[in-house]
Order: sequence, then structure tokens, then C-alpha cells
Amino acid sequence: MRTERKLRRQLSQRIAFGVLLLAAIIVVAPVLFIILQIIINGASAISWEFLSQSPSQAGKAGGIFPAIIGTLYLMIGTILFSLPIGVLAGIYLTEYARDNWLTRLINLAIMNLAGVPSIVYGLFGLGVFVLTLNLGLSLLAASLTLASQALAMTVTTSREAMLAVPRELREGSLAIGATKWQTVRHIVLPQALPGIITGAILAMSRAAGETAPILVVGAAFIVPGLPQSPFDQFMALPYQLYTAAAHVPGMPKSTIWGIALVLLLVVLFFNVLATIARMRAHRGRYG
Repeated sequence: MRTERKLRRQLSQRIAFGVLLLAAIIVVAPVLFIILQIIINGASAISWEFLSQSPSQAGKAGGIFPAIIGTLYLMIGTILFSLPIGVLAGIYLTEYARDNWLTRLINLAIMNLAGVPSIVYGLFGLGVFVLTLNLGLSLLAASLTLASQALAMTVTTSREAMLAVPRELREGSLAIGATKWQTVRHIVLPQALPGIITGAILAMSRAAGETAPILVVGAAFIVPGLPQSPFDQFMALPYQLYTAAAHVPGMPKSTIWGIALVLLLVVLFFNVLATIARMRAHRGRYG
């Protein structure tokens, strides 16, 4: 009897392991397939001229250097506008706000904002930043629009990271005479920093790949040069990829795949930088 129960448990464990492994393969395999397809089809287009020159002949010749720079500007602008506000809002909701119906309503609204379609943020940016604030079709308007979209994710991840900090650390800091702000600044924020950086990674990655919001607030397919100020129009890799694939007849397939590969590498580059920063913050947290 005991042997049969043991065999059943082992069989059940193996079945569960097999199901979990199959689920992981189903999730990972399509992603790996897409990445391999982009690398295989786009590698032939990658050259120094492709990465360092401006486009010509409606994007069929030349390079994508302005689009790369525009995407970098866009990602940096998104983080500069969304991260400070998101972290400060997370601090208030976690450490200062009382648990009442208004706070719960705000938290619910923030979570729902993360699911709003990106084109809605684009129309919001067009109405508020481009027309009302008179920023025009510009890099600044696009950065503010994407920052508005990334704000919900930044607030949520910052709040969850701070909630994960043990309550005993706060109580110990307050017990030795530290103020509430000193406790938040020197205890809570350093402990929550890895989680906050993770939120920044997700926000940057999403900003780098968005097309719909920037479509109506400043992105252009061809711009004579690099943006000289935040009020200039700009080129961006997602919009470049969309237009090249859908609206330019005779566009070489290698160029389309090459743009996709560069966009993938840009996102990967920022993710690696942010992961290194998160690992250093984690080591500083635990010594």
C-alpha cells in the first residue's frame, strides 16, 4: 500500500512537472522564434552606414541614425518625467495616505490606467500637450505623453516595492528618534530601490516600442536632421518601422527587418543598463 502511494505521488509529481515545463515552453518558444526571425532576417541590413546615416529615397536608402537618436531621447524623456512623479506618488500612497475610500479609489484608478489603450494616451497628449499647452508636434509633447502612459506602471511598481519593505525596519527607525521622512529616505527607499528600478525598466521598454501615442504628437517618418530642441519634431524607430512596413511601396524587406533588429537591440541595451543598476542596488541593500 505504501509503495503504491509513493508511486502515485511520484507519478503525480512527474505529471505536474511535465505540465509546467510544457507551459513554460509554450510561453518561451514563440518569443525565441520571433527574436531569431528578427536576427536572421535583419542581420544582413546592419552596417555602419545603416546605423550612422540619415535616410534617403523615402527611407529606401541611407540609414536610420536620426530614428535611433530620437528613440533614445524619447526613452530618456519618458523616464525623466515619469519616474520622479511616480516614486513620489508611491511614497505618499504607501507611507502617508490613510487607508480610506479615497485612497482605495485612487489605487483602483491607477491600476485601471495601466490597461488604457495606448492610442487613448496619444489623443490625450494631442489634446493637452500639443493643443492646450501649445507645445506643438514635438519631442517634448511625445515624452510627456509616454510619461503619462508610464506613470501608472511606475506608481504601481514603486508602491509594491515599498510595501515589501518589512514594517519592523520602519518601526526601528522611528523608535530611535528618526522622523517619518528620514525613515522613508534612509530606510524605505534604499530597500525598495531594486523594485523601483524594475518598474523603470518596464516603463522604458514600453516607451521604446510604442507607436500609436507618438503617431499623433510629433513623430515623423523623415526629418531633415536631429532634433535641436525639445520643441522639434523627431524620428523614432517604432514609427519608422510601422511606416516603412505599411506605407512605403518597394521598401526592401531587409531594411524593415533591420529596423526591427535595431529597435530590439536598443531596448535590450537599456534593459541591461537598468539590470546592472538594479543588481548594484541589490548588493548595496544586502551588503
